[in-house]
Amino acid sequence: MSTVDHVGAPASGTSRAERGGLLVLGGFTIFALLGYAVFALRPQNLAAVPFAAGFFGVSFRFFAQLHIVLSFAALAVVLVRRTGGRWVPTMLAACLVSFTAEHMGTGYGIPFGGYEYTTLLGPRIGPRVPALIPLSWFLMALPCWVIGRAAFPGSRTARIGLAALGLVLWDLALDPAMSSLTSYWVWHESGPYYGMPWLNLAGWFVTGLVLMSVVEFSARDGRFDVLPPKWMAAYYGTVLLMPLGMLAAAGAWLGVVTTIAAVGITAAVVFLLRSLRADSRGAGSDSTTAPSPVGAS
Repeated sequence: MSTVDHVGAPASGTSRAERGGLLVLGGFTIFALLGYAVFALRPQNLAAVPFAAGFFGVSFRFFAQLHIVLSFAALAVVLVRRTGGRWVPTMLAACLVSFTAEHMGTGYGIPFGGYEYTTLLGPRIGPRVPALIPLSWFLMALPCWVIGRAAFPGSRTARIGLAALGLVLWDLALDPAMSSLTSYWVWHESGPYYGMPWLNLAGWFVTGLVLMSVVEFSARDGRFDVLPPKWMAAYYGTVLLMPLGMLAAAGAWLGVVTTIAAVGITAAVVFLLRSLRADSRGAGSDSTTAPSPVGAS
């Protein structure tokens, strides 16, 4: 893992600010999940706590928006400290791609299927897409790419594919939490997984491939080489904890088990592929360095 003493200069460890951002995000997530479990799922508890009704009414409306903002802030601390402002063009390009996908999806049902956002995610860009949605794509796309690059540093195709899959794995928990347990968006068509059509997962993967290609292109100058994979993996897990925790609190165990199993299987396959690649390289090295037998005819 690396950090920087000044922009772009790698050193060891992570800074207090980087760790602090992750702790704040994790603390907010746990606090929000407790509120969801105690009050959203059990509204009768509001009567027992006099100040809770007003506070919960406001906080529930804004907790998803604040989660996106805090997630972005935690990521921005790392990006600014390690790359200065060189990450901003990548963010703008990723937001443009994701906005286009969301605009097409909410208007024409491509590539995710037909759906629409409610008012719970705040102001919109245009008539259909909340302004925070493109940002939420970026704040998970870049960590997924960093993790993919760490897993497959020598294969562009493998790391882009793995990174796009990382977004799909996130949505296995995100969509049931935000459209089935709550109503941040509403599907126009029904599907077998908490009302979500399977086309949505295909749309996420295709959109993810485009996003990861954008990140890959912008990273050709090495601007993201100093980003720490372990921190990014911890960040990914912390962001995933919000929808996963909501599913667990509501007893939506199919979503919990599906998400955890999919992440675990993916991690196991990546480990196996890396091990096989390491073994093949070791065998190749042994064969090139082995001495010729003396006196062979």
